[in-house]
Amino acid sequence: MMDGQINWTALGVFIFFFVLVTVMGFAASRWQSGGANKGAHLDEWGLGGRNFGTWITWFLVGGDFYTAYTVIAVPALVYAVGAYGFFALPYTIIVYPIVFVIMPKLWKAAHRAGHVTAGDVVYGRYGSRPLEFAIALTGVVATMPYIALQLVGMEVVIKALGLTGELPLAAAFVILALYTYSAGLRAPALIAFVKDLMIYIVVLVAVVLVPMKLGGYGTVFAAANEAFIAKGGATGLILKPQQMLPFATLALGSALAAFMYPHTLTGIFAAKSADTIRKNAVFLPAYTVLLGLIALLGFMAYGAKLVVKNNNDVVPALFNALFPSWFSGFAFAAIAIGALVPAAVMSIGAANLFTRNFWKPYVNPAVTHAGEAKVAKIASLMVKVGALVFILFLPTKFALDLQLLGGLWILQTFPAVVFGVFFRWFRAPALLAGWAVGLAGGSWLAFSDGIKPVHTFVLAGDSYTVYTGLLALVLNVVVATVLQLLLGASAAQKDGSVPA
Repeated sequence: MMDGQINWTALGVFIFFFVLVTVMGFAASRWQSGGANKGAHLDEWGLGGRNFGTWITWFLVGGDFYTAYTVIAVPALVYAVGAYGFFALPYTIIVYPIVFVIMPKLWKAAHRAGHVTAGDVVYGRYGSRPLEFAIALTGVVATMPYIALQLVGMEVVIKALGLTGELPLAAAFVILALYTYSAGLRAPALIAFVKDLMIYIVVLVAVVLVPMKLGGYGTVFAAANEAFIAKGGATGLILKPQQMLPFATLALGSALAAFMYPHTLTGIFAAKSADTIRKNAVFLPAYTVLLGLIALLGFMAYGAKLVVKNNNDVVPALFNALFPSWFSGFAFAAIAIGALVPAAVMSIGAANLFTRNFWKPYVNPAVTHAGEAKVAKIASLMVKVGALVFILFLPTKFALDLQLLGGLWILQTFPAVVFGVFFRWFRAPALLAGWAVGLAGGSWLAFSDGIKPVHTFVLAGDSYTVYTGLLALVLNVVVATVLQLLLGASAAQKDGSVPA
């Protein structure tokens, strides 16, 4: 298919599945509903009634964690830099033990006190409005470019169908906005079943049939290796020694940040029980296997001798080149629906933060449960409009750069959100100072490096490259610890327990 020439067969299949999930999205308002007042409580609209069992949670968390941009960006990164692009694999292996240990405790704290957001948890633990505001603001700001990147994923497949202009993208997000407004978290939870099934079919078919068409995996890896040798530099089929430290720290830092995002925490708080979360931590690594297979598509592009203007076009170009139009339409629908699920959950998570941690404490402390739900619905629309404007009027690279910063920023909420669940030594002023220094220092490093996710420093003549977000987190924790020691000593002196 030539650029700008509409592939009508693929487009027909794409529209069929898009209409299917749209109908499901509107129907979701009556699925597992809380009765007549289902829309009149933030727990019902924003957390699906806190009643999602193991299977629903598995699909929902998987659906908002493994996004359309993942399916587009991971193969694109592997295509561009080779083995280094596989850091997403250890990251999604490390993350689940972290989820298993931390998230059930966080769920219990939220369930016991009726918390909806990370900001609620922090205020409930520390009683500090400034710290609550800092955590909530970080969550909203970090989420906006993440939603915009779902639009990037959808934009890539719409372009691959031959459609031009911004109208198809805007229409898709208007539909998303309407059924999210109507059904809340139940809409993406129900659609996630279809999305995940479609993605599994697409990837399993691709990893079997594409190598068969190209002469086997040996041919694919040989072609990729030749291309990387021709490029020179740090690219290759295996990691270079200088890549191992940044690879490892990117994986660890990303794993610590992953479940601090409002959308992933929303999926956790919507679970029926702590045991549901533990079971999901055991079963969710099945998605990691899928991610590894998706990443291989980046190598397959070399086997197919594809040349693309933009690395993000690798996956759509591969399907257009090697599969019949109807299957390309099915694959593009899977990727586009894979944008709708996380974008919906992200907008709901951000709306919950706005409602509970901005609107309620500062605008209307007497707001009712029904009032909270109404404010959150309107806020979710505003978040989607903001993301759409963001992607239509700013360069895609800017969205990607901000998303890299978003990971650094959301990682700085980890101490305030998590430490209080396990021990009570830290106080709000120390955690707030740590957050501020980590956020400012990390952002300064990132901007000074041209918004790259890693920073190189020299120690005793040797250079070390480390994930900037992890460096900022270490600085965050050190500042919080030192300040808490000073505050603790000061408090003890005032109490007379320590000589002045």
